[in-house]
Amino acid sequence: MKKCAALFSIALFLALAGCNTVKGVGQDVQKAGSAIENAAKK
Repeated sequence: MKKCAALFSIALFLALAGCNTVKGVGQDVQKAGSAIENAAKK
């Protein structure tokens, strides 16, 4: 039972870390797109 709970906890932690990483990449891409758009307007 302890092994199962530990594996579940590790899997949950990795899933949450992956979501934060993807979210961060999305924000970076969005900021880069905004910078390119602003440069094009000038």
